[in-house]
Amino acid sequence: MIQLYTWGTPNGRKIPIMLEELGLPYAVHPINIGKDEQFAPAFLAISPNNKIPAIVDDDAPGGPLAIFESGAILVYLAEKSGRFLAASGPARYRTLEWVFWQVGGLGPMLGQLNFFAVRSKEKAPLAIQRFTEEADRLLGVLDRRLSEARYLAGDEYTIADIATYAWTLASTTLLAEVLAESLATKPEVARWLNLVGGRPAVQRGMAVPKL
Repeated sequence: MIQLYTWGTPNGRKIPIMLEELGLPYAVHPINIGKDEQFAPAFLAISPNNKIPAIVDDDAPGGPLAIFESGAILVYLAEKSGRFLAASGPARYRTLEWVFWQVGGLGPMLGQLNFFAVRSKEKAPLAIQRFTEEADRLLGVLDRRLSEARYLAGDEYTIADIATYAWTLASTTLLAEVLAESLATKPEVARWLNLVGGRPAVQRGMAVPKL
């Protein structure tokens, strides 16, 4: 059994999507970041960076294994199951390129834009401009890539798509007003969002945690 510690954020939804795609049994432990539950000692023992998501694999060789960081969890689950990540060769590294692009670029930049442009009561125009421009650049990178291939890593759906979906969707919901002009010029992003979002496992994973 996989013990999943998560919350209803773009990062928090990556792992339930993966678990639903794999059909692995898992138990959900909501970590309410609005109430600072991520700082509880029991959770810090699993995720020392006090961030969701995190998992504990009760059935790992050698005993229960705790893993934090969404990218690491996706790679672990892909290797555990033998799905959504090639075992070797160019296809593997093409997938990992885009996973790391998401966790190091798209997610953090959209997260900062959401803070400065949407959540913060005090607006900082320079920060909003900086992160709006970077979000537009990254969405342009995504759109160009998706004009070349059906999915991020090529013809096959992979953990790169799972990693990237929820944050890209957030650009059309949480950040819709801020990024409206940018999104209007990204038809391949819209195509891919519909393609990935139409998968039943993605729809189920996006609904986790159920509160």
